[in-house]
Amino acid sequence: MKLSTRSRYGLRLMLALAGNYGKGNTFLKDIAREEEISEKYLSLIIIPLKGVGLVNSVRGSSGGYKLAKAPSQITLKNIVDVFEGDCLVDCVKNPKACPRVSTCASRDIWAILGGKISETLSSITLEQLVLMNKEKMEQISPSI
Repeated sequence: MKLSTRSRYGLRLMLALAGNYGKGNTFLKDIAREEEISEKYLSLIIIPLKGVGLVNSVRGSSGGYKLAKAPSQITLKNIVDVFEGDCLVDCVKNPKACPRVSTCASRDIWAILGGKISETLSSITLEQLVLMNKEKMEQISPSI
């Protein structure tokens, strides 16, 4: 299984916003520079995140983007579902999608795997990810 670039970059975008939570709005150009991601690509990624209410935008000179909720209230599942949907294969969520549903052992495996992935992503918040990121950064360059 492989996550799309949109999911990976969407998570990096949300992590950057979570790192700035409570400090005001953040410009996409700043995140793009910090994360080494095209600003144009980020502008496409942020649209669905705004659409599901994870991000707010503010226009004007002091505008930018910020999380719509506290990082402790946003799970990785909330973010990944925006870009990947909430199930691995269509037949798990919609049994009518395949005529072999009743005899397909693979479907059972996809359902189990999807459940484990969902459980794991639901158990990690952006707040936890920010802390994990800080710990990794401190390992690279410990404060003096």
